[in-house]
Amino acid sequence: MNVVVRILLNGLGLLAAALLLPGIHWSGGLGALLVAGMVVGVINLLVRPVVTVLSCPLIVLSLGLFYLVINGAMLVLADWLLDALRIDGFVWAILGGLFLALFNLVVRVLFASERDVPR
Repeated sequence: MNVVVRILLNGLGLLAAALLLPGIHWSGGLGALLVAGMVVGVINLLVRPVVTVLSCPLIVLSLGLFYLVINGAMLVLADWLLDALRIDGFVWAILGGLFLALFNLVVRVLFASERDVPR
């Protein structure tokens, strides 16, 4: 998927999470939404893999449920970096991370090309 499209979809997912979850608040405009999409993309590209590898024993022990904590922590990091985003607590961050993961899954399924589908 194109990088610009991924940035837009990350920002759109963050906005949707803020609209649907009462513990996540968004106060920025369209430009801030694009910046937020870039920030979330960079966090998922650079920070999340390192945290996932370092917490591999916890992921195995929790049968994968620790991924929810990792997603929440990445959203808290985005909250810390972005002025337009505010999260009321870690539970809301975990729910927001779960929402963003499901949002990205739905987007990938909807926009999957034929070359992405295994034969």
